[in-house]
Amino acid sequence: MTAPYVAVIGASRANEEQERHAEAVGAALGRAGAIVLCGGGPGVMAAASRGAAGEGATVVGLLPGDDRAHANPWISVAIPTGIGELRNGLIVRACDVAIAVGGAYGTLSEIALALAQEVPVVGLGTWPIDGVEVAPDPEAAVERALELAAGRRRPPA
Repeated sequence: MTAPYVAVIGASRANEEQERHAEAVGAALGRAGAIVLCGGGPGVMAAASRGAAGEGATVVGLLPGDDRAHANPWISVAIPTGIGELRNGLIVRACDVAIAVGGAYGTLSEIALALAQEVPVVGLGTWPIDGVEVAPDPEAAVERALELAAGRRRPPA
C-alpha cells in the first residue's frame, strides 16, 4: 500500500499555539510514514514541514510563485506553480485528506475546495464548517486523518 498524502493547511501568519499544533501534526504524520503536502510557505506550513522533516518524511510544497527558493527550509520537494492562491486547489486535489490548523481566508478556501471534491477535512482550531471533523488535539487530528485517508487511497498504478 502507498503512503497517505496528507495536506496540512493553515495561516501563513499563525500564532504560537497554531505553530505548535502544526509542528506536532507534521511530526506525527512523519512518524506514520505519510507524505506531507502544504503551500510551502511560513506559519502553519513551515511548522508542519519542520515537524514532518524532523521525522524523515517527504514534504511537498506547492508554491504560489515561480521560485523554488521561496519554499520554507523543510520542504523536500518544492513545486513552483506560478498561479498564486489558485494553487490551493492543487493542494486539495493532490491529497487523500487535509488537516486544517487555525487559518485565515486562504485556509477557508482550501477547506471549501476540499469538501466540494469530497476530500475529508479534519480541523484543529479552524473554521467551524459543516463537514469538517473537529479534533481536540494534534494526535487525534492525525489519527482521524490517517483513518480517513486509508478509506480514500487508490492502489498504486
